[in-house]
Amino acid sequence: MIRPPLPRALAAGLLATGLPLTTGCGADVEPAADSASDTTVTVSNCGKDITYQRPKRPVAYDVSGAEKMFALGLADRMRGYVMNKLGDPSIKGSPWKEDYTEVERLGTERITREIVVDAEADWVLAGWNSGFSEERGITPALLDKVGVSSYLHTETCWDYGTKSVDVTPLEALYTDLDNLGRIFGVEKRADKLVTDLKDRVTALKKTWPDQGDPAKVFVYDSGTDQPFTAGRHAAPNDIISAAGGTNVFNDLDKGWTTVGWEPVIKAKPEVIVIVDYADQPAKEKIAYLRSMAGLKSVPAVKNNRFFVMSYGDAVSGPRNVTGAEDLGRYLRSVGR
Repeated sequence: MIRPPLPRALAAGLLATGLPLTTGCGADVEPAADSASDTTVTVSNCGKDITYQRPKRPVAYDVSGAEKMFALGLADRMRGYVMNKLGDPSIKGSPWKEDYTEVERLGTERITREIVVDAEADWVLAGWNSGFSEERGITPALLDKVGVSSYLHTETCWDYGTKSVDVTPLEALYTDLDNLGRIFGVEKRADKLVTDLKDRVTALKKTWPDQGDPAKVFVYDSGTDQPFTAGRHAAPNDIISAAGGTNVFNDLDKGWTTVGWEPVIKAKPEVIVIVDYADQPAKEKIAYLRSMAGLKSVPAVKNNRFFVMSYGDAVSGPRNVTGAEDLGRYLRSVGR
């Protein structure tokens, strides 16, 4: 259910008493005997060991943050979530759409320090440059000054701090789920979820063709002068690999980033993944790509091989495996 804010603390950095630690909708009950206020746990986040008290008023940003929490049955423990309205279509197709309605939505644009403080949150889950940002004045260090702990999506650690953490996007997802399980005292639930996701990826790999090179796939998020796409640090890179393809920008040492059209044309992708969200429907993006003279020779355009992927499947989260399974079925349907 939606929980109204508690009374304001005496100062912005002082946080109110937390909510009861109940389980999320439909989740397996896991004992929370270690849920006392002084319970602490230390996990490694972006290469740094951080000790957390059990969060009582956690806030998550965007689909990535919200659905990692929801998938672990933590909806009832959340103070709220913030999500840009562009991601709204992802909610409609989410396995956790009921959780989205029962947890308070604290904002429909980017997360800000003001939203966090006004909500009297004690813990925030977001990514570096996909939530946390020096330019916008919301960083783990700044939040720490007002008594708010932070956890960064491991997928974004490659561009944060010492930049010493560089794991594949799916490994980053598994790391986050394991760490969140420890932070919130639902380790068994996290273990079960991670095992299930890994088993599904293993099963998917058994459907790959026995012969031939992997299908070359280009991810088109947006952009006209320059396309916005996924490099090796973004979730689609592993989604494509798990499906049996290869991202044409697999060697690009970036997350989500812009490239030129010439490299796209030169790469000759056989399939184009269209990321679908609110402001520009997938059909409009496909129409634009078809209208570009330079792309007419690209096999994906020539053969009308466009695969539409929900934004919710394309950003770091448990739906990445669903995205891979769906893309894998599409590749098999076109003989790849």
